[in-house]
This record gives sequence, C-alpha cells and structure tokens, in this order.
Amino acid sequence: MRARAWFAVLAALFFAAAAIPARASVYYVTVAGLGGEPDYEQEFKGLATDLDKILKASGRDAHVYTLSGPDATRARMTETLETVATQAGPEDDFVLILIGHGSFDGFEYKFNLLGPDISAGDLAALCDRVPSKRQLIVNTTSASGGSVAALEKHGRGVIAATKTGTEKNATVFARYFVDALRDPDADVDKNQAITALEVFQYATTKTAAFYDSQKRLATEHAVFEDTGDHDPVRAASTEGGEGLLLTNFTLIRTGEAQKAFNDPAKRGLLAKKEELERLIDTLKYQKAAMSQDEYKQQLTAALVELAKVQAELDQ
Repeated sequence: MRARAWFAVLAALFFAAAAIPARASVYYVTVAGLGGEPDYEQEFKGLATDLDKILKASGRDAHVYTLSGPDATRARMTETLETVATQAGPEDDFVLILIGHGSFDGFEYKFNLLGPDISAGDLAALCDRVPSKRQLIVNTTSASGGSVAALEKHGRGVIAATKTGTEKNATVFARYFVDALRDPDADVDKNQAITALEVFQYATTKTAAFYDSQKRLATEHAVFEDTGDHDPVRAASTEGGEGLLLTNFTLIRTGEAQKAFNDPAKRGLLAKKEELERLIDTLKYQKAAMSQDEYKQQLTAALVELAKVQAELDQ
C-alpha cells in the first residue's frame, strides 16, 4: 500500500478514536480439557480456576465462562460458545483459552475433552459464529501448532504453545500464560494494560528458562499468527505485520487503568486513549511505507492528542 493510501487509513483511525464505543465488553471462555492422569487433571483445573479469578476481577464488563472437570465436554463447550455468539456484539472482544492435551494425526488437530474430542475445524466454525470483530484464541495444549491453520482468520489472533502438531509432549506454556496476567513485569511498556503480545513474550521467555533450568531439550516452541493469511511466527515483525493485532489486544488492565475502565465517567476517555495507542502502534508498523515527514507529522499529532487524553484521565 502506498504512503498516500496509508495516510487515509491512519487518518480514519485517528478520527475513529473519538467515536469508539465506550461500553465494549470482553467475553472470555476458558476450557480445561481431559487430563488423563490425576496430576494433569489437578494442574489443568487449577490453572483454569486461577484464570477464572483473574479474569472476573479484571472489570465489570468481563463476561467469564470457565469449563473444567465434568463440564469440559464437547457438548458444554459448544453450548457455551453458542451462548457467547448470541450475547457478544461486533465491538466486543472475544477470547478463547484452551488448557490441556491435544493430538495431531498429520492432518487434523483435536482438543482432548471428556467424551468426544473437538477438532480445530469445528472450533473455528463455532468461533466464526461469534460476531466480535476482534478475537483471540490461545491454545496452550500439546500439538497445538497443528491447530493454527484451521483457526487463523482476519481479525483473529491465534497463539499456540507448540510450533507444529508434531510437538506432542505436555506443555508448560499454560502456567506462564496465567502467571503473565498477574505479574507486573509482563507489562513491558508500563501502561497498565497487559496485551496478548506481552503475555506471549513473557510466557515464551519463561518457558525457555524452564527447560534451561531443568537442563532439558525444549519440546515446545510457542508461535502466533495474527494477520489471517501468513504462516505462524515466533516474534513480531513490522515488515510482515505480524504482532500488530496482538499488540493492540488488551487482555487485562491493572492499577489506574483498571479503575478508569470501571468508572463510567472515565471509561470513554480510556477507550480513546487505547485507540490512540493502537494508532501509534499502527504507524510504527507502516513507517517504511510512508515518507519521513508524513510519519513524523502523524506520530506527533497522535502523541499530542494522547497526552491531552492522559491529562484528562489523571484529573
């Protein structure tokens, strides 16, 4: 896309910042699948319980559904996702988190559940019914890399704990994904909003450190895909656009940002601030397609507006 076309796109985003809906909600669905062994059953259920508490405490408009133990069946999962499809609106965010074991036969990925398993294709079809324009699927299971091709879609980010379906050992990525949502160190830019990319980077780093500390060969290598038409990658890249959606996808807010999100008087200002931050991130990704003057002009305008909004929030 030429610089002039990007100018029009970014200008539209800038004006959209003032009009973004102030009451957008987030729908979270967490499913802890079949453990197969008592230790795994306990671990998966514990992680799901921790997530449930974290997400429910994240804001008044967080709609949290958690399935584990006897509720982690294909029928209950289908029912829950169909419920979300009727409740969520286009401006609401949707997050699906899978914890447990997965399998891949070289052609098809399946998430292991109590009773019949569910394939990545069937999961994608259920998520396609959810009208949310921005979606995130976090698949922390073994063999999860085999699910990415079926799940990826424009407007949907997909995170997988393994780079392919052939990495079939139990993963540790899930525990660090949960840890990231309660560790201030995960908030790299210290804006009190922990994004999907920050969580991915935190969990990936911690996973690698785990294998190093155990002096074991790593059997999982997390990847993500958030463009809708590229191969999964392990790191963000402004050249290919990988990471932009995850950078802009806030999972939870903390501190003053969380207070503002729950305050009707400040909710609109916070939404405007976050949209301006998304615009700035988009500018950085498209810098190479713009002239230096255009880039500086638009970045300066966005930063000035962001400072004004932040000042209002601080009052």
